[in-house]
Amino acid sequence: MNLIIPMAGRGSRLRPHTLTVPKPLVPVGGKPIVQRLAEDLTASLSEKVDNIAFVIGDFGPDVPKQLMKIAEGLGAKGHVFTQDQPLGTAHAILCAQDVLEGPTMIAFADTLFKADFNFDIKTDGIIWAQRVEDPSAFGVLKLDDHGIITDFVEKPTEFVSDLAIVGIYFVNDGAGLKRELQYLIDNNIKEKGEFQLTNGLEALKSKGVKFRPGTVEEWLDCGNKGAVVHTHQRILELKAETEKLVDDTATIENSVVLQPCYIGPGARISNSVVGPHVSLGANSSIEGSVVKNTIIQHDSTVSDATLTDSMIGSNATYNGNPADVSIGDYSNIA
Repeated sequence: MNLIIPMAGRGSRLRPHTLTVPKPLVPVGGKPIVQRLAEDLTASLSEKVDNIAFVIGDFGPDVPKQLMKIAEGLGAKGHVFTQDQPLGTAHAILCAQDVLEGPTMIAFADTLFKADFNFDIKTDGIIWAQRVEDPSAFGVLKLDDHGIITDFVEKPTEFVSDLAIVGIYFVNDGAGLKRELQYLIDNNIKEKGEFQLTNGLEALKSKGVKFRPGTVEEWLDCGNKGAVVHTHQRILELKAETEKLVDDTATIENSVVLQPCYIGPGARISNSVVGPHVSLGANSSIEGSVVKNTIIQHDSTVSDATLTDSMIGSNATYNGNPADVSIGDYSNIA
């Protein structure tokens, strides 16, 4: 089994936090979004994942090293490919064509999920979806009476279905999908100005491949600050019983910590009430403050503050009044 994770977008809706770090590497509950995605998928699949391919943008020299480490930690061979231009989902996946062979999972690193991804690998294909109130912002699926997918529609302007594609796919014949995606590129077949994965899937379907829908229990968005804070809250709740969230090297003095919280290596809390739903990164500190439902990255300091529903980057300092804030790396607010 191969896993391809396209993650080339910079995540402009999550700025300032993505000015220095690509969105899939923003930590949620102490781990980067893309690491949580890869861990959850590999843990849930009945088949071993042999190769994990990450499709990135121009993220600098350190990001590929971090991604390779994630793959190795999951017992897979890591591959990093670069998408030089934002030409669409089909183009992004084709950048990883070296591993687009045989049974292949494709998972876009924009969201996290609570779902069971165990399935029969002999199935032609699966597209995971969830019903939504407003499907106009998504690609959607239409089904026949037997539960087979009949149509893929990108961001419909008129209602055709409320079954939104969540960004996780399985194809049994990766090489077949590769041929169809290459055909789109070679013939400049675009939809809404980009090369779309759904057009490649449609071509496979027209040749007899039967796609079925998969379902997710919970779909957790990571698109903007408010969504990430909410996703962070749910991840802490879901992982509280299975992950060690408070590091042994953290120091907690004259303080109350309301779980679930992630407290990283070397973190310090003094004279404060922290939680629930707080992440405090490595070597960060909270002093004389009340903090809840907030993400604080590594090597940052919060003092004499009351914070809720907030995000604070790395190497930052915040000293201030009650607030709902979003400040990036190396910021200093006093």
